[in-house]
Amino acid sequence: MATTVLVTGADGFIGRNLVLYLASRNFKVIAASRKVSDFKHPSVISAPLPDLAMPFDWQPLLEKCDAVVHLAGIAHRFADQERYNLVNHLATETLANAASRQGKHLVFVSSIAAQSGSFSEVELTEDAAPNPTNAYGRSKLAAEQSVRAAGGFFTILRPVVIYGQGEKGNFSFIHKLSGLPIPLPFGALTARRSVLSVENFSSAVVLVLTEPRARGELFIVSDPTPLTVPDLISRRRATLVRAPWLVPIPENWVKVFFAAAGWTGLWQRIGKPLIARPTKLLALGWKPILSDSASDLMSSPRK
Repeated sequence: MATTVLVTGADGFIGRNLVLYLASRNFKVIAASRKVSDFKHPSVISAPLPDLAMPFDWQPLLEKCDAVVHLAGIAHRFADQERYNLVNHLATETLANAASRQGKHLVFVSSIAAQSGSFSEVELTEDAAPNPTNAYGRSKLAAEQSVRAAGGFFTILRPVVIYGQGEKGNFSFIHKLSGLPIPLPFGALTARRSVLSVENFSSAVVLVLTEPRARGELFIVSDPTPLTVPDLISRRRATLVRAPWLVPIPENWVKVFFAAAGWTGLWQRIGKPLIARPTKLLALGWKPILSDSASDLMSSPRK
């Protein structure tokens, strides 16, 4: 009998990709979200979710599934600390307690932001003490602690920034820049950052759903090879059949320009390092679909 997985936040970039990935691998999926989507797949049924800042009884949905992948939450938009706490932390706590009572395996998708700020001068590992630097990261860390405290079957994933069709944030910005038919002044940037394809993320979810040793564990999820901004731009432009056209402007000059433009936060996310390798997940037997993110990165041109 096929395993039925409840995926919350199924209407988002990651959720839509995950739902279809699971369905293609013989899982039955309950795709739950505030905006109900029709996935047009025989193994997928859709279910509505309310605003998770309000109290919600998870039991009816949990009775229909064998496991839960909890993606729903607030990210990539402004929210105050109270709303982050209500949606990312307390709603997860309620779900974790309900899943524990019913003996369901909960895969909680946290974030590398629960462990670190937007950059780190040291390589991040699961054993390092978490040090979130904003309300989003603190709400994710608090949710992780609630998942553990619930006493049920759980796996916690801390993905780095995720790219793929429909991505948001830093990758969307780099795509737009890379698509411009002009030279870009980033050729001298050397900071490496861990990234994650949405396909690799989905394959990691399948592994922890099916591998008993993943229960009770926390995993960083990233592509095995960290990349630089010049790597990202070069490979994106290659898909457009263009030369990299990167000018090696000194890094400090680029940093000063970003500061003058009021883009200090953006500079920290693309000009500073953040390496978080999936060593623990690989040791569990994870085989990324894209074993080297540089090989297929941004492989489909976008308009």
